[in-house]
Amino acid sequence: MNEISLMSDHTENDAEILRALANGERSAFEALYRRHNTSMVRVASAILRNHASGEEVAHETWIAVLRNINGFEGRSSLSGWIFTILSNRAKTRVRRDGRTVALDISDQENNADEAFDARGSWKNLPDLWDEITPERVIAGRQIMEHVAQTIEDLPPAQRAVLVLRGQQELEAQEVCEILDITEGNMRILLHRARRSVRNAIDAVAG
Repeated sequence: MNEISLMSDHTENDAEILRALANGERSAFEALYRRHNTSMVRVASAILRNHASGEEVAHETWIAVLRNINGFEGRSSLSGWIFTILSNRAKTRVRRDGRTVALDISDQENNADEAFDARGSWKNLPDLWDEITPERVIAGRQIMEHVAQTIEDLPPAQRAVLVLRGQQELEAQEVCEILDITEGNMRILLHRARRSVRNAIDAVAG
């Protein structure tokens, strides 16, 4: 079987991925792992406030996914199901350690930014991306490295929301359920995170 592309429509691919996993096709798991693992570690680390623990929970989640893949009923997206397992395991570990899970925010200030639309997406991409030249390809790589570090340095709640909503493209309701936050707070966190990333790009590309 050819390697499954997970960058296209997620819903369309779920059934194909599930069939391949059920048939024990290694390439299907490898593709799924490459798409999600980095994001899974980021989200788990945000909940646990510890990168090493986040990696452990991500590993445990993959084991649970493979063991329970036949029980996936399609009530959510496959990505949403995986991240729900991850979130539940991370929250269980937090509570086991006698701590509390607090990814919500208390202030409801309006953090809308003119650079973003209502879904938190950029209205206009940075000027650096308007024309592609060899020099700008190199600059783009440097920017992406800087952006990746910026994401790692975001406050935990912002990082988790940005990964799930912005990178994994989960629906707002799924993100709220996974992180146990309100949609209003989710939007505020997403705006803050995207503004930080935009500022990081402007600082390098300016």
